[in-house]
Amino acid sequence: MNGSFPVLCCAVFGASGGIGGALAAALAARTDVAEVHAGSRRGDAPGGSKLRPFAFDLQDEASIAAACTGMGGPLDMVLVATGLLTRADGTGPEKSYRALSAEGMAELFAVNTIGPALIAKHALPLLRRDRRAVFAALSARVGSIADNRLGGWHAYRASKAALNMLVKNLALELARTHPQAVAVTLHPGTVDSALSAPFQRGVAAEKLFTPAFSAGALLGVLEGLTPEDSGGLFAWDGAEIPF
Repeated sequence: MNGSFPVLCCAVFGASGGIGGALAAALAARTDVAEVHAGSRRGDAPGGSKLRPFAFDLQDEASIAAACTGMGGPLDMVLVATGLLTRADGTGPEKSYRALSAEGMAELFAVNTIGPALIAKHALPLLRRDRRAVFAALSARVGSIADNRLGGWHAYRASKAALNMLVKNLALELARTHPQAVAVTLHPGTVDSALSAPFQRGVAAEKLFTPAFSAGALLGVLEGLTPEDSGGLFAWDGAEIPF
């Protein structure tokens, strides 16, 4: 998407987080973007001349439906920048199968898989059909089964792998009604944010990205994708990651 396109309307779910906020800000700075709906749990995402804050609860489908209804549409881009690595009680991710619990797995699946699925349920009908449109959700390289060499982080890995499969399904279905659409998952790299803060030891300085850098890289990747790429998992540098 570049300046030759008509002005665009975008939505970012999770705009109060590090990457989500950076994505919303980067989109709002673009000359081809008319408005950015920026969603957070409290509806306190940064405002601005193009930013339209809204509230939603990732685990409350009614709030997601109401938020999408409020946008009205049509939308050119929907970005889901939500995610959970450590449980609300501060435990995790699991280093061994001995640490697995039904409660822990349910908590991570609710945020990392089910929440984005419900956003897709209500946001995909708002995507434009007459030109290119994008749906993208933040995933992780560790959600790749083929790339798994270390094990551990069971609930997080499994919930992100499930998200990758979900978006693959969405891409196949979306292609029947929106032939120009792209639906993908994205690996943002290791970003200096609250989510990754406890796990940054050992990460080389050049591999620890600012939210602004990661957001810019991800938007650049999305700009280069075509409907033939729909359903894939792509890293911040444009490389496709096998499932």
